[in-house]
Amino acid sequence: MSAITRDEVAHLARLSRLALQEDELDQLAAQLDVIISAVAKVQEVATGDIPPTSHALPLTNVYRPDEVHQGLSPEEALAGAPAVEDQRFRVPQILGEEE
Repeated sequence: MSAITRDEVAHLARLSRLALQEDELDQLAAQLDVIISAVAKVQEVATGDIPPTSHALPLTNVYRPDEVHQGLSPEEALAGAPAVEDQRFRVPQILGEEE
């Protein structure tokens, strides 16, 4: 596979609407060439008899099934609160808003 050229990087930059400096074009051409070479190596190794996978090991669901339980009443939920107002937690003002 041939190396990606500076003109191809400039074309991709225009398509992506990226304003790149001259030195950035040269730098990105070299970096993209390394990336493309790495992808080519992976494609050489990949064969049709190996199924595609998303993880190296099989995943299993370790969650328990959902079960409905009785929740706390408002009084029980507010019982340990340091301050309560109108059946709600009262918290210190932090934004400087007037009451």
